[in-house]
Amino acid sequence: MNITTILVAGALTAAATAATAESVSLAGDELRSAVVGKTVFLNVSGFELPIKYAANGRMTGKMSTVAASFSRGDGAADSGKWWVDADQLCQKWSSWMEGKSYCYKLTRNGNAVRWVRNDGRSGTARISG
Repeated sequence: MNITTILVAGALTAAATAATAESVSLAGDELRSAVVGKTVFLNVSGFELPIKYAANGRMTGKMSTVAASFSRGDGAADSGKWWVDADQLCQKWSSWMEGKSYCYKLTRNGNAVRWVRNDGRSGTARISG
């Protein structure tokens, strides 16, 4: 078997595995345990925004210096509270997002997450920790 055959076979296997990978909607206790004690890195305008979720319902986020320079002046760091309601991850920042509450439906495929906010906005993230 030559190297080309091995590479093609490997690529086909990887494609088949990716095609059969199943996304799972996170809800209830599964949603809670997916984020408690972890950091969720939101993909925001080409930057990653790390949000740490504590078991006590508090969360903190900190933008990189470059990302903060593009923000609307809400500050490079913020804190707030989070909770699970109706199988959605809800959160309210002290100053970010104008201090409004938003809820998110999360779908997970490994560490990759797709989120849809209750106002229709959507995006991707990854979970670490």
